[in-house]
Amino acid sequence: MKRINFRKIELLAMMALLISACSGGPKPVATTEAEEVLAEDIVELRDDQIKLAKVELGVLEMKTLGNSLKVNGVVAVAPQNLATVCMPLGGFIKSTNLMPGSAVSKGQTLAVVENQDFVDIQQNYLEAKNKLVYAEAEYKRHTALFKDDVYSEKNVEQVTVDYKNLKAQVKSLEQKLTMIGINPDRLSEDNIRNTINLVSPIRGYVKNININIGKYVSPTDVLFEIVNNDHLLLELTLFEKDADKAIAGQKIGFFINNEKEEHEAIISQTGRSVDDNKTYRVYATVTSTCKNIIPGMYVNAYISQSDSLVPALPSGAIVSFDNKDYIFVYEREKEEDGKPFTEYRMIEVKKGASGEGYTEVILPEGFDIHSAKIVVNGAYNLLSAKKNAGEMAC
Repeated sequence: MKRINFRKIELLAMMALLISACSGGPKPVATTEAEEVLAEDIVELRDDQIKLAKVELGVLEMKTLGNSLKVNGVVAVAPQNLATVCMPLGGFIKSTNLMPGSAVSKGQTLAVVENQDFVDIQQNYLEAKNKLVYAEAEYKRHTALFKDDVYSEKNVEQVTVDYKNLKAQVKSLEQKLTMIGINPDRLSEDNIRNTINLVSPIRGYVKNININIGKYVSPTDVLFEIVNNDHLLLELTLFEKDADKAIAGQKIGFFINNEKEEHEAIISQTGRSVDDNKTYRVYATVTSTCKNIIPGMYVNAYISQSDSLVPALPSGAIVSFDNKDYIFVYEREKEEDGKPFTEYRMIEVKKGASGEGYTEVILPEGFDIHSAKIVVNGAYNLLSAKKNAGEMAC
């Protein structure tokens, strides 16, 4: 009996030695939790790894993709939103405080112009107006006396001519005063002036300034150019063979300065003639808010040949692996050993039509397109982390 107990003790001791040798020496016994096993379609990253991978989230967008006509053009403004400012009677520039790019409102003073001719016009107007008062009274008196056979018809005709001539002269001078910016109704002998405020006819921004203080300007000189950017147009150039592919009411997507942001416009008018180089013009009204668009910029645009909207993502958000296409969707936040992690789920999709940096995605049944947060930038880095878990994933 004692021999059997000794053998049991000896066997246990040998097992302890083997365990100690494999583990590198005796260690305190501790209870460990089972390691988490990630699903095949999940990749997790720490915050610093997310920054390194440049991961950005976005949402599905509804785009008009498919057959589209790519065209080039420039940003323009309608004639009523572009004003060229001149001084009808010329003069010397006395002051101005504007710079190119300055915002101006309608009726705002652009410059003060000085000219002795302004004084002469005001003087002539007041003199003619005073004479008209006397001539009108004479006209009425002679007409009444003629009815009583006191005056001859010849005298009445002469008075009538003088009265109408003065009336025409006053009206003419009123128009000149209005043209240079003086209100005839407010003009009197006490407020005659030799300077005129040159004002902006529209609201907008100063595009060009061609004056300086002391410079003499003539009526034909362009002093200011004012442009209003609130209602921009696209002037697109199409080839003759594509004339039937653009009609009023069609939607247009366009990009400027190689930006990723897409802007929208609607064709408002198509050309009615073909230029010598076999091209013709199409005009579209910009409908989206575009703060960084300035008249004169070149644009790359596409005219959609279909009005159907499809769910689409930037083409870089879709990655290929083993002849299949995938997107990554934000799954959840979690903690491991006190460190925050983010999980992304890899979802198989199918690609559809592409255009202007976007690709249609055909999603699996049950996918929530409204609430899903999709990786729109850094998807290839997530794929690398999935394939090479030892380098990026934990």
